[in-house]
Amino acid sequence: MQDWMDATDIAFPHLGIYLENVPKNFTVFGFTIAFYGVIIGLGVLAGLLMAVRNARITGQNPDDYWDFAIYAIIFSIIGARIYYVVFAWDRYKDDLLSIFNIRNGGLAIYGAVIGAFTTLFLYAAVKHRNPFQMGDTAVPGLILGQVIGRWGNFMNREAFGQYTDNLFAMRLPLEAVRSSDISQSISEHILPGTNYIQVHPTFLYESVWNLLIFFLLMFFYKRKKFHGEICLLYFAGYGLGRFLIEGLRTDQLLIPGTYVAVSQVLSLVLCLAALSASLILRRLLRQGKLPRLRLDVETQKASGTCKDSGTQKDSEE
Repeated sequence: MQDWMDATDIAFPHLGIYLENVPKNFTVFGFTIAFYGVIIGLGVLAGLLMAVRNARITGQNPDDYWDFAIYAIIFSIIGARIYYVVFAWDRYKDDLLSIFNIRNGGLAIYGAVIGAFTTLFLYAAVKHRNPFQMGDTAVPGLILGQVIGRWGNFMNREAFGQYTDNLFAMRLPLEAVRSSDISQSISEHILPGTNYIQVHPTFLYESVWNLLIFFLLMFFYKRKKFHGEICLLYFAGYGLGRFLIEGLRTDQLLIPGTYVAVSQVLSLVLCLAALSASLILRRLLRQGKLPRLRLDVETQKASGTCKDSGTQKDSEE
């Protein structure tokens, strides 16, 4: 591996990977388009298609999810930006117009999740749908979108961690990253005669963790016992991973007046709350105090537990 990197290069030295000319943007008919936005868009589309697919399998109306997506996308973006700006106010207080410039990043996943679930409950109330059933249908798509969306951070050279020399260590040119993201620990490990930092690729860790959660959700989706169970599993699984990974990052959003990362606190609270709620509801289920769901025929087909050729919607015993 070379000691001097061009501004657009990215390397994983211990894996023998050196990527040259990795751009942040591209131009179409004179318009500059950020790869970050394209990747986020692909993540949203993949997540929506997954939710529609799950709706069809369980006998729900897929149009509900296409309609819901229109509102969810808008308010998720708004929520993601508000969350980020609130906890990174020092970056925007002297240039308020920059709040509206999201092409270079600055969207917080938890803000998007809060916006999406708030929209979900309002939409379900207006349309007289079960919000917990809709949530279970949508969250596998949500986590899939997060798997893809994290690669937008890769293109932006952001959301990385402290210095490391482990197998997955990533090198980024100094001029390609924000100076505010370079911690003292990272600075101390910049070798003389080099122009790069070597860090944890935390975007990669989270993307891989989310992929594992996605497969876990899909496995349990066919075997869930009550509406809302998949949502709880999502919050527990994602919360645990985010709590662990967030501690490595250098761009943490802190609770004002403290050195505590707000996402770590929120992740831990969500994880523990989801696990507690899941245990309580399963106990009520065993005691017969909570109706047990009967899988619809198409879902049973998908899980290989039913050979009936008929159709049937979700019902309760």
